[in-house]
Amino acid sequence: MSPVLHPSFWQVVGRGARGRCPRCGVGRLFARYLKAVESCAACGERLGHIRADDGPAWLTILIVGHIVVAAILAVEPYVDWPQWVSSVVWLGLALVLVLIVLHPAKALFIGI
Repeated sequence: MSPVLHPSFWQVVGRGARGRCPRCGVGRLFARYLKAVESCAACGERLGHIRADDGPAWLTILIVGHIVVAAILAVEPYVDWPQWVSSVVWLGLALVLVLIVLHPAKALFIGI
């Protein structure tokens, strides 16, 4: 292991958002979808003790809520879907976006 200089705040944020070790940027941050590794395989930085708590859920709700509500307000006045179709479309969109946004949000909070 070579010594790693202390990265800048923005390097840490960028590495975390990409799911990489905030210190070295090489090792993976997650062992599974949302389970953080105990330590970085590349530099040995301990990561398992870092708790993101409710931050990723809050950020995910904020982002997904804005996207879904904007889409609903932009589309619903111009379509004449049955209520069940609207429910399936918007709930499906919300679910897909949550699954896409939650992983990078947790990585970002662990990195910070």
